[in-house]
Amino acid sequence: MCLTLLSDVEIERRLKDGSLVIRPFDQTCLNGAGYDLRAGMSVSIPPGEYRLASTLERVELGDDLAGTMHLRSSLARVGIIASLALIDPGFRGQLTISLFNAGKGEFSLRENDRFLQMVLHRLSSKASRVYRGRYQDSQGIVDRRV
Repeated sequence: MCLTLLSDVEIERRLKDGSLVIRPFDQTCLNGAGYDLRAGMSVSIPPGEYRLASTLERVELGDDLAGTMHLRSSLARVGIIASLALIDPGFRGQLTISLFNAGKGEFSLRENDRFLQMVLHRLSSKASRVYRGRYQDSQGIVDRRV
């Protein structure tokens, strides 16, 4: 199976036709092969500790899209490590991310700071098992749901 990355042109087309939702959308966060997600709140992380952060944006993926998240390199360069998951076809909501500070000093992420890049992939066919899990329609930081 081959996944195709969506370009900025395809992302904009899908936003217009409603097969992709990124809200609030900021044109300056769109780049050639993805979209920069922003922090939904300010977070300070002491060295050797982790915190959860949520995205400002709510995303909604159609049944033929999946997303991968990548930590922006500017955060990695100061020792931030993130636990990142696949965004499944059919997912709707804000995303919760675990950030760990492996650096020597306190790290501060301010609300609206770009901290992740979301890359979108077109699946070879529509998924028959779209996301219907516990985190559907998440808002803000969502702790582990059992």
